[in-house]
Amino acid sequence: MIDANALRAVCLDFNGAVEEFPFPRHPDVSTFKVGGKIFALTTLTNTPLTVSLKCEPELAERLRATHPEVVPGYHLNKRHWNTVSLTGALPDQLVLDMIEDSYDLVVASLPRTQRLLLDWPGERRP
Repeated sequence: MIDANALRAVCLDFNGAVEEFPFPRHPDVSTFKVGGKIFALTTLTNTPLTVSLKCEPELAERLRATHPEVVPGYHLNKRHWNTVSLTGALPDQLVLDMIEDSYDLVVASLPRTQRLLLDWPGERRP
């Protein structure tokens, strides 16, 4: 099961990832960003632990239909974001894949120069 420490470590392990707390009225809300854009949003002190992740709309629908732990993004664009409960019911590898997919979606939207600086596998120099 992925706990708060593991979630933070996984998110910060991506090239260029940073953690910020941008909401003064909600100081416990942690955002993980790359290139200034959020790819994961969580409150690491909540029980159960949840994380909101960006997702391709079609995949988001399939994940929600298949897993009750995956719901439309809380306070986010529900077409592009899922909120995932990390209670241990989902396989860790599925959660890790969803985090990586979210990071990749955000990086893919960055300008090419930023993608190259991140040494992102989807944009490696020949």
